[in-house]
Amino acid sequence: MWTLGIESTAHTLSFGLVDDKGIPFPSSSATIRPEKGGIHPREAADHHKDCAASLLAKLLDDNSLSAEDISAVAYSQGPGLGPCLRIGAAIARGLSAKLEAPLIGVNHCVAHIEIGRQQCGCDDPVLLYVSGGNTQVIARLEGKYRVLGETLDIGIGNMLDKFARAQGIPFPGGPVIEKLASEWLTENPDCNMDGLELPYAVRGMDLAFSGVLTAALRLVENGKPLGAVCWSLQEHVFSACVEVAERALAHTGKSELLLGGGVACNTRLRTMCDLMCSERESFSYAPPRMYCIDNGTMIAMLGWLELGAGRVTEFDSSAIDQYLRTDQTPIIWA
Repeated sequence: MWTLGIESTAHTLSFGLVDDKGIPFPSSSATIRPEKGGIHPREAADHHKDCAASLLAKLLDDNSLSAEDISAVAYSQGPGLGPCLRIGAAIARGLSAKLEAPLIGVNHCVAHIEIGRQQCGCDDPVLLYVSGGNTQVIARLEGKYRVLGETLDIGIGNMLDKFARAQGIPFPGGPVIEKLASEWLTENPDCNMDGLELPYAVRGMDLAFSGVLTAALRLVENGKPLGAVCWSLQEHVFSACVEVAERALAHTGKSELLLGGGVACNTRLRTMCDLMCSERESFSYAPPRMYCIDNGTMIAMLGWLELGAGRVTEFDSSAIDQYLRTDQTPIIWA
């Protein structure tokens, strides 16, 4: 039998599956891409509602399954955008009732950790969670994933998208920034930070990106090449994230670093984490990119783990929580 996972926290609606042994299968997903501006929560929710039936049908067809093969339904209960979360929760409740299958509401952030652990084979890592809405450094302690440091303003992915949008780059902007930075470095292998300095984002164990964003936009306005600013922006903000992650490894005594979230797809960030961990005689892990971005499979994975530990969500407790914290979820499965 199969556990279905439904991811709907922001711009992506995704359905994924794990089998009765916890083996994950690729998701069926659709992402709203606004022509201009950022994501409007209600427009994203309408997008999710409109494409839900076809995405679920495709997932089942791709795996030669029928709806009756689903034995449990997991969904992102939070955190995220309220209207988007409500669509996923409504679909999950409907399927759970129709199929008479257990319902499991899960923590989106924790799902990133668990799919990463499953894919990479790491045991007790520090997680560097870098996404559009979140930037956190997380470690397991006393039965919960504790937030050791986090952004004080906007998520790193949100910051990159805001910078890209100001340059006329459509969503998602991160991959284009990565490409422009790489091209600049190839064309200017001896480049340095002269004239490209930006504020450093570290605030103790926390981070702050809004000031970096403002300074980067000013560099472009003052005539600095876009590729050069993209390179400087990546180097500054990724260095800050890696510094806080290294400090977390030192404080906790752990020897594994796991990357998660959409920004973890970035090759430069992965390389910087690899270098830092090699110097510490530690290990850096990053799951396949399809499991870094928001996906239904990670929701199914966490739902399968929680169901195996005896936890289900009753309908009267199934409301979404758009401000759900990583450290509010007890780790009952490990």
